[in-house]
Amino acid sequence: MSTIPKKMSAVLTTGHGGFEMLEFRNDVLVPLPKSDQVLIKVLGAGINNTDINTRTAWYSKSVKGETNTQDSQGIDDDGSWSGEPLDFPIIQGADCYGEIVAVGVDVDARRIGEQVLVRTMQQYAVDYRPYECWTVGSECDGAFAEYMVAYSDESFKIESNWTNAELASIPCAYSTAENLLERSDVKENEVVLITGASGGVGSAAIQLAKRRGARVVAIASKVKAGEVREIGADEVIHREDKLTDALENETIDVVVDLVAGEDWGDLLDVLKKGGRYAAAGAIAGPIVELDVRTLYLKDLVLIGCTFQDRKVFENLIGYIERGEIKPLVAKTYPLVNIVEAQKDFISKKYAGKLVLIP
Repeated sequence: MSTIPKKMSAVLTTGHGGFEMLEFRNDVLVPLPKSDQVLIKVLGAGINNTDINTRTAWYSKSVKGETNTQDSQGIDDDGSWSGEPLDFPIIQGADCYGEIVAVGVDVDARRIGEQVLVRTMQQYAVDYRPYECWTVGSECDGAFAEYMVAYSDESFKIESNWTNAELASIPCAYSTAENLLERSDVKENEVVLITGASGGVGSAAIQLAKRRGARVVAIASKVKAGEVREIGADEVIHREDKLTDALENETIDVVVDLVAGEDWGDLLDVLKKGGRYAAAGAIAGPIVELDVRTLYLKDLVLIGCTFQDRKVFENLIGYIERGEIKPLVAKTYPLVNIVEAQKDFISKKYAGKLVLIP
């Protein structure tokens, strides 16, 4: 095992704002694990909306527009996903795949050398209280660095022949997608409509819904329709088209929504009576118009999906090790090129995940 250095390269987020708030440095002290933590050499860190949204303070209630625009710049006081002010500078990075290289005094030393995925939505720090969690890269430092510390209980051993980039694409996007399907109780032969289907979470949701035996109708741009079909979608509706022209009303069992926006009401129109709507994003804008009559006359169930039970991540580990899913990685970048990677992510020109390799 190589010697652990005293200093490392890392990207510091110095405050809420634009790309100028991302500062790449090579003189950051390597963190020391507390008694119940492990030190991880980061082998890959995915790019996610949540890191960008936190930096721009999009989670602030002052923001009314879509993500990644001038209208998405929020205010500091409630700019994090939890609504609490952040103590800058922080190291973001919600996705971590890496190798344990040191452990705290209360952790079994035999864990050294394990390859691990770190759970993004963590309960250990809040004593596993329901609907409470920490987010990696927000309440605690994340993976935009050569090394990071994580609680041993939140670091899951993984045995897989996937590449570093493929494994690094899993924690945030795939746990979000699996949580959406778990919370909305997607069953075999049900019809699931997935918005934002070419992105990291959307492409994960396609695979995970197909794994459950569902029929998947995906919404994606015309230029990405072919890639979305290759991932497993049974039908692709072009994002540029009117949803209610492409689908008859009351033909969908479950909507998995990452987009929201001004056409949100159409998603409820296509749901069957008793249908379920699950949301974990609003990239087209968080403010929507709801006809409450549609909600109660159709007996619909609306589900917000942030908190994740531990079994969601445990399930993902099993799916990977049994070869039941395969991620879509579009491009990798060195850590120093984080601004380029986030700009490419915002441009939406790639289908699947973008990953930093420290």
